[in-house]
Amino acid sequence: MKKDKAVIVFSGGQDSTTCLFWAMEQFAEVEAVTFDYNQRHRLEIECAQNITKELGIKHHILDMSLLNQLAPNALTRDDIEVTEGAEGELPSTFVPGRNLLFLSFAGVLASQVGAKHIVTGVCETDFSGYPDCRDIFIKSLNVTLNLSMDQGFVIHTPLMWINKEETWKLADDLGALDFVREKTLTCYNGIIADGCGECPACHLRKKGLDDYLQKRKER
Repeated sequence: MKKDKAVIVFSGGQDSTTCLFWAMEQFAEVEAVTFDYNQRHRLEIECAQNITKELGIKHHILDMSLLNQLAPNALTRDDIEVTEGAEGELPSTFVPGRNLLFLSFAGVLASQVGAKHIVTGVCETDFSGYPDCRDIFIKSLNVTLNLSMDQGFVIHTPLMWINKEETWKLADDLGALDFVREKTLTCYNGIIADGCGECPACHLRKKGLDDYLQKRKER
């Protein structure tokens, strides 16, 4: 019998939606939290609302507009081009402090709603070099959250050590592959489902899906 309650950091994208289905399998109750930081592809908030409504998940939207003021980047400014990092530099889509703030506020929310588990879709395998997606950061923050609030939170990262192909497999294993493919927003240009096909996020998503479908076909 499933027990316990979880809060999931939820963007409405492929990774967080796969994690949402994972959390629904693991926990008796799940609530989702989405952060509004005046992101470039604001359709993701609407997308997250639609998904949680369809799945019957209680959904919180928190104002994080201060992040937009402090950390101008390609996800918060239309006049900054989306570029991949070159020569060891971080991509223009990196938002300094984003996961630190998101998970900290998710912890505050979890303490208010009686949840001991926090779920996030960060990944160290198929990521863009973001330092706040690393396992060592998550483990460090888990300790800090527990000390700061005298809680026993557990931060879960179901995707930490798998690549995009394996993330699609997980969605399929959870019976959610078509749902994730058709109803999530990963594209930096704000196009739902298969996206624009041109931005780095779309390239990564498509390659993972193509690789997975090819392997599934060969079985």
